Amino acid sequence: MRVIEDHKINPANDTLTITVLDEPGAGGANHQYLVTGIKDHPGVHINFQNGPIPENGVNGLTQEVLLAIVADRLRSFQAGSFSCKANACALTHIEEAQHWLQQRTIERMRRGVEGTHQI
Repeated sequence: MRVIEDHKINPANDTLTITVLDEPGAGGANHQYLVTGIKDHPGVHINFQNGPIPENGVNGLTQEVLLAIVADRLRSFQAGSFSCKANACALTHIEEAQHWLQQRTIERMRRGVEGTHQI
């Protein structure tokens, strides 16, 4: 197990612990994470898609799902009293990340390798 600490910067984030629960898979990425330190909560498990969907079915989240959630929150902050330049910049970069992940998927679909371990 490995602990991630990139998020630690303030009391709320300092309280949270992110633990990687599994070994890297075929593509070199991990699939199972646990976030603990949430008051009155045993922790949040985040499971990412592990393996090709045709062989394994949808068995976890994708980066795109988490980015969509964060983008929605930032858009909501921007529409309310917490609107600021930092949120706008973060949202722009998240939207750019979403774009590039979508482009990667489109390219993989064009080559007929989407949903496989082929590069």
